[in-house]
Amino acid sequence: MTSSTGILSGKGALVTGGGSGIGLHIARYLLRDGASVTICGRTADKLQAAAAQLEAEAHAGSAVQWIAADVSDEDQVAAAVARAAEPEGGLHLAVANAGGGSVGPFLWTSKAEWDGVIGGNLTGTFLTFKHAGAAIVRSGGGSMVAISSLAGHVVHPYMAPYCASKAGIDMLVKVAADELGRADVRVNSVQPGIVSTELMDPVMGMDDMLAEYLPNMPLGRVGDVDDVASAVRFLLGPESGWLTGVNLPLDGGHHLRGGPSYEPIARLLYGDAVDSVAPPT
Repeated sequence: MTSSTGILSGKGALVTGGGSGIGLHIARYLLRDGASVTICGRTADKLQAAAAQLEAEAHAGSAVQWIAADVSDEDQVAAAVARAAEPEGGLHLAVANAGGGSVGPFLWTSKAEWDGVIGGNLTGTFLTFKHAGAAIVRSGGGSMVAISSLAGHVVHPYMAPYCASKAGIDMLVKVAADELGRADVRVNSVQPGIVSTELMDPVMGMDDMLAEYLPNMPLGRVGDVDDVASAVRFLLGPESGWLTGVNLPLDGGHHLRGGPSYEPIARLLYGDAVDSVAPPT
């Protein structure tokens, strides 16, 4: 880790889904610049291991904490926010990163599948922003960032719940930014395209899926966690102090062209039955 700038010293930060991937890397960026960071997620063992990594890299004066929490559970989110406020006596920064997705034909999507994706992504972001936003207001202001997706504004066939959840996040960001600006709380989102993480390993290993992405990206490469973490760090810090209500495309230019189809994965899961459109009766 590079030397701390100290520009975020004295700031308390919460990163949901912080046990791995993009969330863990965002936590690293915040620690690098002096913030005290609390990561949360659903798996205690993963969080404990991630916190140990972060503690080994943290600079003096930056606290690292973890708390297990399901972001679709309001009481657990409130507890995570309260814990994140402890080291610095207040919360100033929050990243709503936790979530997930599913792949399948729209007409085959069960309500349980729909509820799971909407609950983890959209409801989880709402609850994080609701409780973290109140804490940040009490601390005198700060910044919140949601991890949205290219899928929130460019159609991804066979990913209806995920697309809907991310589109909802982007509008939630705009409304929250409008309401909270008077309290000096900024709210933005980033919209990553395909990023190399454990979660995306199955996609990265399929040539036909990469062919859905790379030809439609002017910059012609898959993103990495540094691409996302550096953008989130910018949106959280004083460098972006006059920027709020923005949904930032972060996709190598993919938003300029057509979106990817997840039919290759849907076909792996459902076989040629996807050609019938309607599920079997």
